[in-house]
Amino acid sequence: MLAVRYLKAVVLLLLLGQLLGLSGRYALAQYLELDERLLQRIEADYGIEARGRVADWQTLMVDTNARPQLADEQKMTSANDFFNRVAWVSDLEHWGLEDYWATPVETLATNGGDCEDFSIGKYFTLKDTGVDNGKLRITYVKALNYDQAHMVLAYYPTPGGEPLILDNINKTILPASQRTDLLPIYSFNGESLWLARSRGNQLRSDSMTSLPQWREVNRRLLRELSR
Repeated sequence: MLAVRYLKAVVLLLLLGQLLGLSGRYALAQYLELDERLLQRIEADYGIEARGRVADWQTLMVDTNARPQLADEQKMTSANDFFNRVAWVSDLEHWGLEDYWATPVETLATNGGDCEDFSIGKYFTLKDTGVDNGKLRITYVKALNYDQAHMVLAYYPTPGGEPLILDNINKTILPASQRTDLLPIYSFNGESLWLARSRGNQLRSDSMTSLPQWREVNRRLLRELSR
């Protein structure tokens, strides 16, 4: 079993900072470490395989943080591949709700989720393995081939540059210009909200205020790690 070597207080500071509107440079987590009590609760509620999936996520992040030479592109590939292994299940079937944004722990413990859950899992994984939060935006799009709403994670190598898209429909990470099947609507991260059609048009309201689903998923993750 992986020994827990770092305090989970780091990630609590991150989430508290988001909920209180603090700048990411004060609250950015270096490691997302899950203590034994949480793993035991997951095993009791969902079984030994669920515990293994969450422990694997922990291992991925610990190993990534132990290799500071890794480029963002390598980290993106690992996070994208890891969460794309989870089975796609609709919110109605999985949670009995029309729209439910799961925490990464919930997604992995239940081994199911949809596009929002996969994007959220990738976002937290990258942010907590040292990728600049300012480069990451969870992006709400219309999937034109399916004529339905969809969510992906966008990574901006440079401010205002063309983003790379992490997705569960097309699992290959591609520049946005090669994803003509996606029509962006808006995007957000832990601090801000943008109109996607005007890349530099940051809305006045922050993401926690404007998106109750995002606020709630952060609160649930905070509760998971603090119990």
